[in-house]
Amino acid sequence: MTQVRIAPIRIAMWSGPRNISTAMMRSFENRPDTQVVDEPFYAAYLAATGLDHPMRDDVLASQPRDWRAVVSSLGAFDGSVIYEKHMAHHMLPDFRLDWIADCRNAFLIRNPAEVLASYAAKRAEVSLEDIGVARQHEIFDREAQRLGFAPPVVLGADVLNNPRGMLAALCAAFDIPFREEMLAWPAGSRESDGVWAPAWYDSVERSTGFEAPQKPAYPPLPGDLLAIADQARPHYEALERHRLRV
Repeated sequence: MTQVRIAPIRIAMWSGPRNISTAMMRSFENRPDTQVVDEPFYAAYLAATGLDHPMRDDVLASQPRDWRAVVSSLGAFDGSVIYEKHMAHHMLPDFRLDWIADCRNAFLIRNPAEVLASYAAKRAEVSLEDIGVARQHEIFDREAQRLGFAPPVVLGADVLNNPRGMLAALCAAFDIPFREEMLAWPAGSRESDGVWAPAWYDSVERSTGFEAPQKPAYPPLPGDLLAIADQARPHYEALERHRLRV
């Protein structure tokens, strides 16, 4: 008897940097039915832009540099659920987005001022494009128009403050069962982590679950970053209006 292969559920989580995107990836990877994919377009993004990021050469050597090859590779993963962690700003205007119709798309957001305060500690120069929220907004609008309703939007702080409730709500939006294993995971690195992990994942490698944040004592943003936060705010607020609530 010929065995019929059931196509996996593909989840595409669109985030910007310095959010809880890697912790969310850990949470889904701890499910026994799920495989994860870590920022598959990173090398293609760096190759196309020429930007100097930490561990640039390692990133370029670790992934396809052509976005078309990345799209093809994403269809080759196996498992009941595939969780794809994407940085929205990696999807440059020339990178086609028609493939996302095969995914259940969601959007992970964070207040731009907090993103900028954290991101500036990793890179000396920051632009609006670097934090991804404008591109998130564009992809969200595209997907909402295709579906006829708003796809899920998750505020990272909501997950940290109520992991069980928010993850259950997100799983319901994806039409998959919530699993208790999503709430805690072993500390350490993973084979699935991108090669850039040593530059970016120090906190998440120490983590074993979601922790409610202490009130962050970020200093006031300098003028250049404050201007970027002001540019980003309308995009963030447009997404935040659709955030999942428990």
